[in-house]
Amino acid sequence: MAFDDGATSPKEPIRETLDWPTFGTAMRELAAQVVNSGWIPDLIVAVARGGLLPAGAISYAMGVKAIGTMNVEFYTDIAETLPEPVLLPPLMDVSALEGKRVLVVDDVADSGKTLKMVMELIAEHGLSLDGKSTVSVDAKSAVIYEKSRSVIKPDFVWKHTDLWINFPWSTLPIVQPDDAD
Repeated sequence: MAFDDGATSPKEPIRETLDWPTFGTAMRELAAQVVNSGWIPDLIVAVARGGLLPAGAISYAMGVKAIGTMNVEFYTDIAETLPEPVLLPPLMDVSALEGKRVLVVDDVADSGKTLKMVMELIAEHGLSLDGKSTVSVDAKSAVIYEKSRSVIKPDFVWKHTDLWINFPWSTLPIVQPDDAD
């Protein structure tokens, strides 16, 4: 993602800003939603990259040690996407997931296309991406934010917004080597 310092000009819309302390609170509250539902996952799957930090925080909050990732590329810049989400290697090993409860975690259901694709892969093919084996998986989804335009309604949501979101892990520029001579 391109550098975005969160500043807005008079022409730019107001943004939702999530800071680190609020992120911690949000993850505890999201984990509590899952626990209070009575549905406890055996495994948490992070939708990389945006879902990596939320999935880790939720796994600690819930005491779930088994974590996997699905690498998906969709956003290429602020409000710019590929035509459809694309799975990237490495692919997750799914050999021991038969009959498991899986919580899929992402940062935001914006268009919802990424989360929808991941949930459909799980529903239609288990988590098999090799086309050779399938496993029966009970999957639910959790996101920090859901936007009204999302094509999928996550099972667990911390907050609803239609603003562009500044996440604490993606607003600073990419670290570059020192330019000092």
